[in-house]
Amino acid sequence: MTNKEIVGTFLGAVMKQDTTTMRQVANADYIQHNPFVPTGLEPFIGLLPVLKEHGTYAENVRMFQDGDFVFMHNIWKNAKPFGADEMVAFDIIRVDENGKVAEHWDAMTVLVKETASGRTQSDGPTTVEDLDKTEANKALAVSLIEDVLMGKNPSKIGDYISSEEYHQHNPQIKDGLTGIVEAVEYLTSQNNMFKYTKIHKVLGEGNFVLTVSEGEWNGGKKHVFYDLFRMKDGKIVEHWDVIQEIPTEGLAHNNGMFGF
Repeated sequence: MTNKEIVGTFLGAVMKQDTTTMRQVANADYIQHNPFVPTGLEPFIGLLPVLKEHGTYAENVRMFQDGDFVFMHNIWKNAKPFGADEMVAFDIIRVDENGKVAEHWDAMTVLVKETASGRTQSDGPTTVEDLDKTEANKALAVSLIEDVLMGKNPSKIGDYISSEEYHQHNPQIKDGLTGIVEAVEYLTSQNNMFKYTKIHKVLGEGNFVLTVSEGEWNGGKKHVFYDLFRMKDGKIVEHWDVIQEIPTEGLAHNNGMFGF
């Protein structure tokens, strides 16, 4: 099986409460980075009755692969155990050299019905193209974050983001370069502009790149920023994200939300 197929089998088993298959495809010492889910396979299996009670399940929107890592864009339904009826998530799973599910990272946020752009937090293209441009597109995403979101050279934003086509899925920001400028001006006026401080992981497949970054927002509180970009002809033309505050209390383990 490919790594995508292994991960798909594992997630399918989770949805079906098929613990036999889960034990076959995942390591017993499965490492968990969701701060509220215990680490280890058996403690994770121990949570399945809670998901069953609420009818919680995931709808996969996108699935990509970069080496040992499979990264996904998911919608969680009946997701009260995670904090709300519907949640949007990015999930990353590492498959080890033995073809076993070994490690999981994620970030989740509440699904918003009305957005500034009229787009949802998950709609848009899903088909991978331009596999030969994966590394160039990953470098493009890093340059955008370092120059614009980390503030090294914000004026270069037009070098990275298309001025002709930019579809925005952050629910609070409008489409286009102008939408970004408006959002930055507003957040700055409120003294609440987010600040990226470190890129922890960059994963890509063709025209899609996911970055996992650490930063500060809402009064200096530490957050994790998952940004999914779609590239076309050397420019970023679409963006989805999940921003989650990094909790400090009620943690199920000490693995942290990063540790790649």
